[in-house]
Amino acid sequence: MEEILLRSDQNEVAILTLNSPKNLNALSDAMLDALKLNFEEIQQSKEIKAVIIKAAGRAFCPGHDLKEMQEKRNLKNDGGKAYFEELLSKCTHVMKLIRELPQPVIAEVHGVAAAAGCQLVATCDIAVASEEASFGVNGVDIGLFCSTPMVALSRNISRKKAFEMLTTGDFLDPFQAEKLGLINKVANSKELSETSLEIANKISSKLSLAVKVGKKAFYKQAEMEIDDAYSYASSVIVENLLYKETNQGMNDFLNKKN
Repeated sequence: MEEILLRSDQNEVAILTLNSPKNLNALSDAMLDALKLNFEEIQQSKEIKAVIIKAAGRAFCPGHDLKEMQEKRNLKNDGGKAYFEELLSKCTHVMKLIRELPQPVIAEVHGVAAAAGCQLVATCDIAVASEEASFGVNGVDIGLFCSTPMVALSRNISRKKAFEMLTTGDFLDPFQAEKLGLINKVANSKELSETSLEIANKISSKLSLAVKVGKKAFYKQAEMEIDDAYSYASSVIVENLLYKETNQGMNDFLNKKN
């Protein structure tokens, strides 16, 4: 049986491929378990400095596996409440793991990224997409408001645009998504993997310790009041300045300049 999530490492970049094209790479229980396992392994790695998430088949990810959800709804006499709570808790944990990874995570998107699939894109630190990609939180079309995808989406684009997407089910094309800040770049489909790998390799060439502390600080300060954010950021940069590698880098720069 083919693995539902593939991993291949290129130099210092871990490439994770969602590999369940039959259900368009939906975030099933098995897919979430596989992502969790791989993220936990990558989190402990000193060799991996960046991560790319891509997908096999014609879509990136349509969200949760609705067929699986309906099949498990009636396993207990609670309308699926216990299962749904477990599923959403598992998905939230996976999304939070992306933010907690010391390595930046890049979404490489082709085809549809909808509902929790759009949440996955919004949660990643960087995202690139092909010209054929589309992004939506369209659960409302079947009577299910995308409440958890809303958390990540509303932290990427303006509140009004996020709310419009959530309540209309309308999709964004990649150029709209880039303009709104949901993704970083649009690339020709033939150059998509090259584009994401180029970004990952550029990140990998930097001091991983600085990137690690920077990623953590970036998200932490964003939730603070501005005075607290500056105070926290100042303490982080002082710590960074004391790294021997940073000292060496500054000396090398000054010597080269002179």
